[in-house]
Amino acid sequence: MVQHPPADPADAAEGGADAEPDAPWATLPEHRTGSVPSALHGQRLDKAVVAMATEFSRTHLQALIERGHVSVDAVPVHVPSRKVLAGQAIAIDLVPTEESRAFRPEALPIAIVFEDAHLIVIDKASGMVVHPAAGNWSGTLLNALLAHHRGAASLPRAGIVHRLDKDTSGLMVVGKTLPALTTLARAIAAREVHREYLALAHGEVRQAAFSVDAPIGRDPQSRVRMAVLASGRPARTDVQAVAVAAGYSALRCTLHTGRTHQIRVHLASRGHPLVADAVYGGKPALGMTRQALHATRLGFVHPASGEAVSFEAGPPADLASAWRNVVQGRA
Repeated sequence: MVQHPPADPADAAEGGADAEPDAPWATLPEHRTGSVPSALHGQRLDKAVVAMATEFSRTHLQALIERGHVSVDAVPVHVPSRKVLAGQAIAIDLVPTEESRAFRPEALPIAIVFEDAHLIVIDKASGMVVHPAAGNWSGTLLNALLAHHRGAASLPRAGIVHRLDKDTSGLMVVGKTLPALTTLARAIAAREVHREYLALAHGEVRQAAFSVDAPIGRDPQSRVRMAVLASGRPARTDVQAVAVAAGYSALRCTLHTGRTHQIRVHLASRGHPLVADAVYGGKPALGMTRQALHATRLGFVHPASGEAVSFEAGPPADLASAWRNVVQGRA
């Protein structure tokens, strides 16, 4: 495995952090001015601002007011509910939304296991979000890919084919061209990609091997959780018990489908939540403070050569230490 440092200045020509100034992430905020019409006399400031910038949400514009990006008669105003008078001059610095600024290159280190002209296999670090979303509009794998190679900017999701949860570490494959991305996505949909994980779970799993074949859907009681639901999408996980010790189990899990939180949900449904997975009932233990899950093996047919390829990455230090303790009976 090669640890790639942040992109160097030469990467600017490839769409890196020093990309040309007309790139969307380098655009300066628009400065917009206007006056309060008589129809809005005595109304709230945020209502007048919405009328001047209808392409933005009211929530975003309220945030701009609170952050000092709006002035009335050349005086910054921070209270969206302040009343305005007809004829008053309003000036707005239309700073883009966090979401619109999310898809920009960031020179972040990523551990690359393999790379050629068609794809990249990455050993994702625990703590890295794969794709920008609310609460994580920067510092993601997508941002790193945009800085790593020029072609990422022209691909859906920068070539990301599948995802790992933020706190799950391990192997992912990313397409570098549209044909490669399309072929890999179809292979995953057809269940032709082998994905194997190491997991540490609460409780002692006594079956040597078993499968959990249970549909998964959004938990109706909590939007941040998934659950086994009859109305969910089909999901199957094969589980092999490697070792048990002092109330914990070291498991190898193979995915046949790729539902959100699949391994976490399936094991929790059997009474074996992952160690330190607070969302599904796990508790910190064995030195683990994040969910004990690592994507350790990845195999697929190369989209260009047609050859079967496979990759393996050992777990990071926290999970490796905890895994040894269970396997060696020292938990």
